[in-house]
Amino acid sequence: MTTPASSDPLEDASLAASLFASAPSLFGGVVLRGASPARDALVAELQRVFAQFEKPLRRLPGHVDDDRLLGGIDIATSLATRRTVRSTGVIEECEGGALIVPMAERVEPGTAGRLAQALDEGGSAPALILLDDAHEADDAPPQSLLERCAFHCELGASRLWQVATLRSFGNLDEVAALDDAALEALAATAQALGVASVRPLIFAGSAARAHAALEGRSTVIDTDLAAAVRLVLAPRATRMPPMEEPPEEEQSEPPPPPESETTPDDPGEQQSPGDAPLEEMLVEAAKAAIPADLLAALAQGAAPRRVTGGGTGKRRKSGLRGKPLGARQGMPTGGKRLALIDTLRAAVPWQAVRRKEANAGDDTPILMRKEDLRVRRFEDKAARVTIFAVDASGSAAAARLAEAKGAVELMLAQAYVTRSEVALVAFRGDCAELLLPPTRSLTRARRALSELPGGGGTPLAMGLDAVRECADAVQSKGRTPSLVVLTDGRANIGRDGQPGRKQAGEDAMASAAAIARAGYDGIVIDISARAGPEGRNLAEAMGARFLALPRGDARAIAGAVETLQPGREAA
Repeated sequence: MTTPASSDPLEDASLAASLFASAPSLFGGVVLRGASPARDALVAELQRVFAQFEKPLRRLPGHVDDDRLLGGIDIATSLATRRTVRSTGVIEECEGGALIVPMAERVEPGTAGRLAQALDEGGSAPALILLDDAHEADDAPPQSLLERCAFHCELGASRLWQVATLRSFGNLDEVAALDDAALEALAATAQALGVASVRPLIFAGSAARAHAALEGRSTVIDTDLAAAVRLVLAPRATRMPPMEEPPEEEQSEPPPPPESETTPDDPGEQQSPGDAPLEEMLVEAAKAAIPADLLAALAQGAAPRRVTGGGTGKRRKSGLRGKPLGARQGMPTGGKRLALIDTLRAAVPWQAVRRKEANAGDDTPILMRKEDLRVRRFEDKAARVTIFAVDASGSAAAARLAEAKGAVELMLAQAYVTRSEVALVAFRGDCAELLLPPTRSLTRARRALSELPGGGGTPLAMGLDAVRECADAVQSKGRTPSLVVLTDGRANIGRDGQPGRKQAGEDAMASAAAIARAGYDGIVIDISARAGPEGRNLAEAMGARFLALPRGDARAIAGAVETLQPGREAA
């Protein structure tokens, strides 16, 4: 019997939260994706349950540093008592309880690593409640934390926030361990769903036992296994479960053997509770729990892709502005700011030794040294500038230009959201021209695009040189350039403006190598009706990605350009 999927996501999320609250350290954490009243109500219910059982539940401060996370020197108390006093960190304060992580999709890799290390150490380490506020399907918290959280719940579409209640849980120690048949069925289900990690299997087994305890049973039955698959394995599915084979044509069955030839002890006549029926039931339970749109995507082989990074440029260290990072040792010169608290924190532990060396009394002011100085660090994200280089030559120019115009307009429509800009270089005849300097203005772009000419030869080297010069100018202003070259790679005009395919090809390869040496991210899109080797060779010389779009339209080109975002890979 297959357990049906819940009609509202909050029902399964409440069940997962109940299992998580029964043994937080066992399940590691729970991921609540989608800002909604349902999620707020569920978090409030978790806070009530943790307070009822006197388990600490704290919220992780934004931009938390290592001293606040792991503990450090209490500056005020140390100065007042004239001895080193250690302060406790958030992780230590939440031992035996849980830590709420708001905006988990923006957690820094260093912070995520320290939280993951605390979970791996086990013992009384706090569990995690990750609040994922990402709007895009591809955004997610760090994989190191997702891997260590048993339950992943999507609550963005829930409409039942008024009934967010947790069930009272039983004693997990009174539930027997899973037998070999149940373990094999869970492993087979994980394999069918494309779940390769061992952790989800361990979580699924624990969830089945916790569900049995929740129902007041001492042994795990099929319903408990189905619930574990629905809550733990189904949200991690990366491929479509195998479809049932069509029934074969009915064949005449041979007559049954005489009763004298069979005995009740004949192993061939006994039907063992094989794994196949249980595995099929668990796979069906997983299918019912996967959303229909995701199930269709998995059926087409398009597994959900979780990446980090948006439309902004590369991250860069800054001494003046941006997101605060931890302080480091250094001199406050060249515009760098002194981190006073961190400087005092570095100097206080050495005061007793330094006073003794200097024969100074306890009333001596703090003795500072050069190695105590700390400076502030910030991380800033540079604006991203996408530079289009469009081959406007030949009979296919009209199609190329129309597609480039549409792609530029689509990207500019999101410019204010992604903090990106767009530039356009066209090359044709015996010249290359920067038609559109970096801009976010859609009106200005449309005006320049409407005047874009077409026809003539293909001065590919000139176009690549113009693109590199534009990228150099963009980078000199602290922004991140990304290059998009729309061409078939068949150059016939050299850098000197003279026709000749051989020299033109050599000049184009030299210009592409110059771009590769500069280290710019780029993609070469071949939108010719029949792609040849020239476009791929050009991409290899540029150190760029290659994509053939013989029937590419504006949306396909804009989607290809999105692969240049930090953390993304070409499809």
